[in-house]
Amino acid sequence: MSDLSLVDRIDALLPQTQCTKCGYDGCRPYAAAIADGSVPINRCPPGGDEGIQALAGLLHTPPLPLDTTRGQHGPLLLAVIDEQHCIGCTLCISACPVDAIVGANKRMHTVLADLCSGCDLCVAPCPVDCIDMVPAAREWTPADADEARQRHDQRLARLEAPPRDQARANPVRARGTLGAPPAPAGSHDTTSDERFVATREHAAPHRAIASGEGIAAHAAAGDAGATGATGAIGTTGAIGTTGTTRTAGTTDTTGAAEGTDADSRKRDAIASALERARARRAGRGPA
Repeated sequence: MSDLSLVDRIDALLPQTQCTKCGYDGCRPYAAAIADGSVPINRCPPGGDEGIQALAGLLHTPPLPLDTTRGQHGPLLLAVIDEQHCIGCTLCISACPVDAIVGANKRMHTVLADLCSGCDLCVAPCPVDCIDMVPAAREWTPADADEARQRHDQRLARLEAPPRDQARANPVRARGTLGAPPAPAGSHDTTSDERFVATREHAAPHRAIASGEGIAAHAAAGDAGATGATGAIGTTGAIGTTGTTRTAGTTDTTGAAEGTDADSRKRDAIASALERARARRAGRGPA
């Protein structure tokens, strides 16, 4: 007798596209619902009639026609990102259930064709309508299904991991510096303050030189390391010539202005991309 549970055996017959068209958050939850008899076996469009026949044989029940309210069975499709219009929002990466999209924030994304299950879950979240589903020109095989199940399970484990496990899995992102031990709770990293102050004192004269009115201040500062008139020193504190401490509560008006400018540029980029998307839709005409 097989050691696999009924849910395992049902799940093994599902295509593992993780498309959610069945009404569940993946193939495994749908398999569990079939096993307890709460849903019929005909709600998987990617599996089609062949999948329904396999499920009926396993469960010794009559086959049913595909529930077309869940979608139509058809050839495998592949998501393709229009790289010229991609704004790097990462929403499609978050939506992909099998980790088939790679990219970074504000950087171009791309779909790994060999890994894409054709679920089309990435299409709707895209704010600039730059993802199309095109024929994959190949069949979805049992090997594809097994690999997609594994990637989906790994993704769920990653998303459900507690923060400590996430830090252990990615020390660079969690700690900021490869190999640096995490600071104890409630402690203050004075080394970081020293690096911050040293960097600010080194960069401040150069920022002063770059501004028209800061040139004179840079000349007067000389080797004393004084900062220029560009707002490098916070409004409520000052940086000493030793460069070892930074007064608590200091407000960095230059950093705030730069952050505001960055947000403004991001909003302008998104607005521009949306305008291009609307223009593409208008040129495309009715579907």
